[in-house]
Amino acid sequence: MNSISICVAAFLFLPALCTSDDRLVPGKTLSLGTTIVSDGGVFALGFFSPSNSTPQKLYLGIWYNNIPRLTVAWVANREAPAISSSTPSLVLTNNSNLVMSDVNGRVLWTTNTTAAASSSSQSPTSNTTGSVVVLMNTGNLILRSPSGMVLWQSFDHPTDMFLPGMKIWKSHKTHEGNRLVSWNGPDDPSLGAFSASWETDPFIQAFIRNGSLPEWRSPVWTGATVSSRFFQANTSIVVYMAYVDTVDEMSMVFTVSDGAPPLQYVMSYSGRFELRVWNKDSSEWAVLTMSPDVQCSRYGYCDYTDATPTCKCLDGFEPVDKEEWSNARFSQGCQRKEELRCSDGFLVLPNMKVPDKFVRIGRKTLKECAAECSANCSCVAYAYANLNWSTANGDETRCLVWIGDHQLVDTQKMGVSPYSTAGADTLETLYLRVAGLSGGRTKANAVKITLPILASVIVLSSIMIICICKFRGRKRNEENHRKLMHRGAVTSEELLEENTTHDFELPFLKFQDILVSTNNFSNTFMIGQGGFGKVYKVTLEGGQEVAIKRLSKDSDQGIQEFRNEVVLIAKLQHRNLVRLLGCCVEGDERLLIYEYLPNKSLDAVLFNSERKVTLDWPMRFKIIKGVARGLLYLHHDSRLTIVHRDLKASNVLLDAEMRPKIADFGMARIFGDNQDSANTKRVVGTYGYMAPEYAMEGIFSAKSDVYSFGVLLLEVVSGIKISSVDYILGYPNLIVYAWNIWKEGKAKELVDRCIVENCLLGEALLCIHMGLLCVQENPDDRPFMSSVVFNLENGCTILPNPNHPAYFACRNSEIGQLSEDILKSKNAITLTAIEGR
Repeated sequence: MNSISICVAAFLFLPALCTSDDRLVPGKTLSLGTTIVSDGGVFALGFFSPSNSTPQKLYLGIWYNNIPRLTVAWVANREAPAISSSTPSLVLTNNSNLVMSDVNGRVLWTTNTTAAASSSSQSPTSNTTGSVVVLMNTGNLILRSPSGMVLWQSFDHPTDMFLPGMKIWKSHKTHEGNRLVSWNGPDDPSLGAFSASWETDPFIQAFIRNGSLPEWRSPVWTGATVSSRFFQANTSIVVYMAYVDTVDEMSMVFTVSDGAPPLQYVMSYSGRFELRVWNKDSSEWAVLTMSPDVQCSRYGYCDYTDATPTCKCLDGFEPVDKEEWSNARFSQGCQRKEELRCSDGFLVLPNMKVPDKFVRIGRKTLKECAAECSANCSCVAYAYANLNWSTANGDETRCLVWIGDHQLVDTQKMGVSPYSTAGADTLETLYLRVAGLSGGRTKANAVKITLPILASVIVLSSIMIICICKFRGRKRNEENHRKLMHRGAVTSEELLEENTTHDFELPFLKFQDILVSTNNFSNTFMIGQGGFGKVYKVTLEGGQEVAIKRLSKDSDQGIQEFRNEVVLIAKLQHRNLVRLLGCCVEGDERLLIYEYLPNKSLDAVLFNSERKVTLDWPMRFKIIKGVARGLLYLHHDSRLTIVHRDLKASNVLLDAEMRPKIADFGMARIFGDNQDSANTKRVVGTYGYMAPEYAMEGIFSAKSDVYSFGVLLLEVVSGIKISSVDYILGYPNLIVYAWNIWKEGKAKELVDRCIVENCLLGEALLCIHMGLLCVQENPDDRPFMSSVVFNLENGCTILPNPNHPAYFACRNSEIGQLSEDILKSKNAITLTAIEGR
């Protein structure tokens, strides 16, 4: 424990009486003054006595063996301590039971494994001479049968401490489970008042209780199977929390990153659930997180948006006893300022930990959920919750309602808290019914209502005018488009098939205007050269800066790519995708007008020895996550399911704030709703970024983009181009190098030298691990972008080990052909002879 002083009875006896064996077998006795020590010396089992106990009480316990400040992790006989004069001992009996008794033969504690033995079709009195008790380096005391079956383990019976590898669980059917129960005091291991456990009925939540009363409640579990927290305390620490929800039970297990100092979750006797780490410099346990973190979060309403979290009443409420609140006592809570009426409206409260005691109603949309609550005069609030677990279990109910003000208990307005463990994915928007929001009784309320109505009328009128203008403008644009297209190399039907012009608004610029603005495409305006042509920077009337991409006339693939960009980008709206502002088709000229991004492409910064130093680790991690979110939008969240097919550093542009934007959709393909993959005889892309199944067989899918993203991810972390051989110690390419040093446990050597000193190593190692998962040879082994984004956004998680990646080596003749293609401004290549390594 953090604040207790423990006198270990073993130190009262001569060292010669001690044993350092890690196991107990039948016929061997653990007595006062002897210990069992785990094989690695991490934990010890023996008898201890808390200080200041009169008469001296003895307990059987497990404590950290290699930490100067003795800390008990588990206690067997919490409610039946031995007296020092009674000389307790521990034996493993012939019927596979651990029994602690005193000198008079009185049994103080036993494992009682009879039920376990019976369930395994063994008689409790069968041949058990091979049974053994082993203390593991995890702190788990395991009792095994002669066949090796675990009959009992201390991890199934925790006391106040939650250790890495331990499971906290709760049965859905019987509601049985284990829990953490605090000590009764700093020197008293007996059962205390506070406990922490899962509760699954009717919703999956974690609770801290003071006796039977709730003291603190976690947000409702949203279905996330993993989460993680990253900490910097003397060394990099990553805590991985895994949640498993089966038909039978809900459970939670946590692990820590390699090399981390000892960590533990403790249900303290003061009522806080604390995550502690051992600080060897101060020889103390330091608290990293705790729940509840402040007094007002103890099952009340806490506002975290202030610098100091404070107790507040929800909007429309006031303290029952204002004098009590002025003295920082909040026991009587809040009450309505005005009585509610059925006509009263709802106030929108975002970023809320929603109140407890809600009712979950049938399958509803957000609109239907709002209507359900509005129609019920007793409904005081509703939320359309992010309960992903509902969908996973076949129950898509997400509509939560609260009936009666007495149910609005325990909620939080989240902001920044140094200890809070609530993540953004656990927060919801709460719609709270407030008196006077509709049909108010006062002038103030009337003003509140009149102004929005007046504003709405103005907005609606403006929208109608804009729609009329747009309709007329679209007709003019379509007519101009038809004229331009019939004068050009292709028809409007060939360029924009299936009447896609009706699905988006896109201005068509005159070629003559572009010619004038670029001074006849002068090189002084050129800012880059891509696979299909040159790019020029132009300032339009009004001062708007744009980038104009002029497709090369001799490109044999320009028409198809131009059609793709016009159709696809005009329909896509995402902050991590480049915006297409207009286009021009006149004669054999095809031009695209984009938003201008001042920091150019990622490769221009990342692979430039002078500019790359401006990309510190936070900036690189931001770019990685931005690209991942853009791909997720393309694959899952847009109206169209799109495979990019040419994701690479040069196709990631950076705006003024270094926000990444995926560009160049010339090779992108649209997938149908039920389509997983496609096949093409025309393999196009960029060597090094293409997935093997695409390069070799012409098969592409969303997993092809995942492969390209994995390559890009490794490039961003390392600062090394996929095809570079200057920094990879003789390996053929970056993937081979990353795979080999990862296998050797030296992944941190891959981190770019110019950022390694100041980067968060845990995040960088996560990115390397994720990159190797993305470049696995089998597409089915690669993660979906939804999983990639989740893992990156949550810092870290428990990831599977990657399988052997796919990587290729071009023959010399192919490298020559590749160089020739690049000189001809062809982004497409055909790889006909590829060697796997």
